[in-house]
Amino acid sequence: MNQTAEHLLPWYRQVWFWMVFGPLIFIIVLCAFTVTMAFHYSDDVVTDNYYKEGLAINQTLQQDERALALGLTANIKFDSTTHEVMVSIKSATNLPQQLLLFLDHPVKKTKDQHIVLQEIATGEYRAELTTLPEFSWYLALVPEADASKRKQAEWLLSGDIDFSKTAEALLQPRVK
Repeated sequence: MNQTAEHLLPWYRQVWFWMVFGPLIFIIVLCAFTVTMAFHYSDDVVTDNYYKEGLAINQTLQQDERALALGLTANIKFDSTTHEVMVSIKSATNLPQQLLLFLDHPVKKTKDQHIVLQEIATGEYRAELTTLPEFSWYLALVPEADASKRKQAEWLLSGDIDFSKTAEALLQPRVK
């Protein structure tokens, strides 16, 4: 029996095994890591139901047209020291006791905030923020207190804000 020491070693201690399967094992681990990261940190920008969202566009256009017909505009101010948001709305019609402000993050849906504003004087509303937003956000103001009724609201004012530049924004209808 003339066997070399290499032939007596188990398969996992053979040099040829690691030369052939080492890169393959590395690629499999790297792919698993990449797929895990892709699912864990995925963007929330793409909607799942395109048809339903397309139908909702008509409703939001009607909300904007109604706000334009009522002559609604709102000035919004964020106070970083007191964590308050103040809304001043100009309207010739009666406004409800509560308004709902949506702060929508451009990328991460988990960062979105819904803030119920209480009337403190005619056309003046305020609320407390749990966390002060940073950078760019989309704003929407509706005369509802329930976030699930956003699409059914009578009117809608919208705008955007970049907190790195300013703490004030003008909300108005999107149609002209």
